[in-house]
Amino acid sequence: MKRRDFIAHSGLASAGLITASAFGLMSKFDKNTTINIGVIGTGDRGGGLIPLINQIEGLNVKAVCDVLPFRLENALAKTDKKALAYSDYKELLRNKEIDAVLIATPFSTHYEIALAAIESGKHIYCEKTLVKGLSEIDNLVQKVSNSNIIFQTGHQYHSSRLYSHVVELIHKGAIGQLSAFECQWNRNGNWRRPVPDPSLERAINWRMYREFSGGLVAELCSHQIDFINWVLGENPKKIMGTGSIDFWKDGRETFDNVHLLFEYTNGIKAKFTCLTNNALGDYQIKVHGNKGTILLDYSKAWIYYEKGYEKEIGELDGVSGATTNAYLQGKGVPIEVLHTDPSKQALIDFRDAILSNKQPLSNVYTGANTAKSVQLALNAMYNESIVYW
Repeated sequence: MKRRDFIAHSGLASAGLITASAFGLMSKFDKNTTINIGVIGTGDRGGGLIPLINQIEGLNVKAVCDVLPFRLENALAKTDKKALAYSDYKELLRNKEIDAVLIATPFSTHYEIALAAIESGKHIYCEKTLVKGLSEIDNLVQKVSNSNIIFQTGHQYHSSRLYSHVVELIHKGAIGQLSAFECQWNRNGNWRRPVPDPSLERAINWRMYREFSGGLVAELCSHQIDFINWVLGENPKKIMGTGSIDFWKDGRETFDNVHLLFEYTNGIKAKFTCLTNNALGDYQIKVHGNKGTILLDYSKAWIYYEKGYEKEIGELDGVSGATTNAYLQGKGVPIEVLHTDPSKQALIDFRDAILSNKQPLSNVYTGANTAKSVQLALNAMYNESIVYW
């Protein structure tokens, strides 16, 4: 769904909540500016992005923030102790030298931190999934639309040049009329982080508890949901799902396996599976059309042509190699596109969006639609019901 469609479907336009600032961004930056970033939340994701940020020209980690002292110390070490350290994100936001923030805290805290950052006039890179709760999603979109800030949602595959090329190929009809998507992200492990003290269980393993987390749907499936919404340019009209705790009987509240089925217009279906006790196939997306299938993993893609739709070398832009009988059991044709790590590319795109005053590819509107899809999928599973958009 495009930005204007989100506004219309959310009732924001009719409510008079969109101002001129929503359509024209103003900036104090130019191409020679160094953008100072405050990283709020320095666990696995936030801490992992600090070295990437400091590899990118024009970006600088000015401050780090975490409520857990050992994580804050680890984050400082990644900046050679050059960054400022905060245990309270509100103090970080009061620092006038900080231009933007990266929010990588537990899912349930994104909303309050993002609202405070908007109020402080900071540009925002908010890790996926955007926000927990349907009313919170709509309210955040309203706040961003009435501001001059650049807001990027951390669905990094939206920035992948490989993924964007695949989307273009699909739109050009490379695999014909679409019929279905099959997505999986399977792992073999309990998904837990080590806890130095039992009192920190929920603070560290927040992904295990419904109060803080959307579980596997928000943490893993959301990337693939975002991709399919992007390909189709729409949101699912019907959502079904099931999940349970069958293997890791350790007190967790979020499911250790989930299975979702989304239905879009024209009868297109999308299946999502996440397992935590079998890793066969790891991460993959299959896009099925009547002329072929595209298979995507983290950094590579292939086309498997249906019999009778084989392609020769050079006939399709970005597809290399030839196949004489690329039936699904045969060898796929590689899709070769020069691209960098999606997380690093997403940060580069965030920098460029700030400098050029342009809406990011993965923005508050695309992020909100994915977040709504996630919330509705959780509602379907938890209430054992079919949910309609």
